[in-house]
Amino acid sequence: MIEIAPAITKPDFTCVEELANTIWRKHYIPIVGESQVSYMLDKFQSADAIEGQVNAGYEYFLLNYNQKAAGYISIKREENALFLSKLYVLSSYRGKKIGKKGMQFIEEKAKRYGLKCIRLTVNIHNTNSIKAYEKLGFVNSGPTVADIGNGYIMDDYLMVKTL
Repeated sequence: MIEIAPAITKPDFTCVEELANTIWRKHYIPIVGESQVSYMLDKFQSADAIEGQVNAGYEYFLLNYNQKAAGYISIKREENALFLSKLYVLSSYRGKKIGKKGMQFIEEKAKRYGLKCIRLTVNIHNTNSIKAYEKLGFVNSGPTVADIGNGYIMDDYLMVKTL
């Protein structure tokens, strides 16, 4: 059974940090390298960083499968769109419709907020994720580059899904 639970406590943030460490290292090291992944995990996905993001308006949710943490979501309500910051599932739990349930949850949140679209960014070399988002109705709106500090950039595509 899939359950989506708000991540609002320090132990929740620590759980997300542990999930991110496992998922990101496996998925992103081949794309951007170990040093950038380590930097990004520390800067964006440590328990303290997550707590700061929550205080700044981001919402985090744990994706649980049979009462075990299998992934997580991060979203932020913006003026005209819901920003999907993160949707990750452990590779050992893929194929169990957890990501699909997460995306349905995200779409429902956007509609409840009265928003007409969901936007996200995805690394330009993350071809499998790009294809998956396109299958879910997202349209590639072009490249976007962000300096994240320490000499690293995020070289992404902006993708948008109209609801």
